[in-house]
Amino acid sequence: MTDPATRLLSLLSLLQTPRLWPGSELADRLGVSGRTVRRDIDRLREIGYFVEATAGGQGGYRLTGGSAMPPLLLDDAEAVAIAVGLGTIAGQAVAGVDEAAVRAATKLAQVLPPRLRRRVTTLTAATLPFSLAARPVVSPDNLITVASASANRERMRFRYRGHDGAESARHTEPLRLVANGGRWYLLAFDIDRDDWRTFRLDRMADLRATGARAHHRTLPEASVADFLRTQAMSMAPTFRADVTIHAPLRHVTTQLGDHLGDGTLTESGDSCRWHSHLDTTEWLATRLLSLNTDFQVHGPPELVAHLDAIARRITRSDRLTRGGEQSG
Repeated sequence: MTDPATRLLSLLSLLQTPRLWPGSELADRLGVSGRTVRRDIDRLREIGYFVEATAGGQGGYRLTGGSAMPPLLLDDAEAVAIAVGLGTIAGQAVAGVDEAAVRAATKLAQVLPPRLRRRVTTLTAATLPFSLAARPVVSPDNLITVASASANRERMRFRYRGHDGAESARHTEPLRLVANGGRWYLLAFDIDRDDWRTFRLDRMADLRATGARAHHRTLPEASVADFLRTQAMSMAPTFRADVTIHAPLRHVTTQLGDHLGDGTLTESGDSCRWHSHLDTTEWLATRLLSLNTDFQVHGPPELVAHLDAIARRITRSDRLTRGGEQSG
């Protein structure tokens, strides 16, 4: 590879792969001598790239972070992914992130090749970030503090305001930062309470990493997603519904789809009997109302009460609406 500019870009592309690159391997990849590799490394350093060099048989070169962000080399898929991500970042509940995303997207669009720019424009024009409810925002500094402590397996202290408004001091071993429903959460082991906990970041204050190493702990579930799902379910009462649905079995099976879970559907003439999986009354009522057919709930009483409350609310709303129309 004789063209210096092309060679320098190829070298940078290799170094952006997170690993230690022996000088001899870089020379072989680029088809040049070790001396040329060392000279090109010096050129990268001159234009702002921090390239760390280690000597010895296990040594080599590695790209590290510096005080400023030099240009990045991205392939087509990476460039499109970043551009689309920047365009859909609204609603992530991070203070100031919308404006920063617009600035970054503008800079990226200026350097995208025309063919990629068209793809990105098409995707972003057809995408509308939207949230039904306003979410409390968190500061980027707090996000970075939590993410760093989790990645470095470092203990962290903070003050936490519970749902009742009471504040408490927490000493934790962070495991994972979680984004869900427009909110940010920390999954961590609470040392003082000797148990796993989830914390909303917008309720955390005075965050600081202590420098002490966190112990390696195993979640009581197979994965973080399974643990969070189990924890969310444990916080709300759950029931199994017993319902006669006045519709053919085939129709109900199609309507329930993957939501059947470990529940059962039994055919009985033109109707069927549904013994549901374990879930909240809110979810069970939503599924029943979405079937668009008559049904009779045999139990539990909590589901009957919840459906009665919905019916009363609808009746009141209808009465108010009709009264407003008559007075108008």
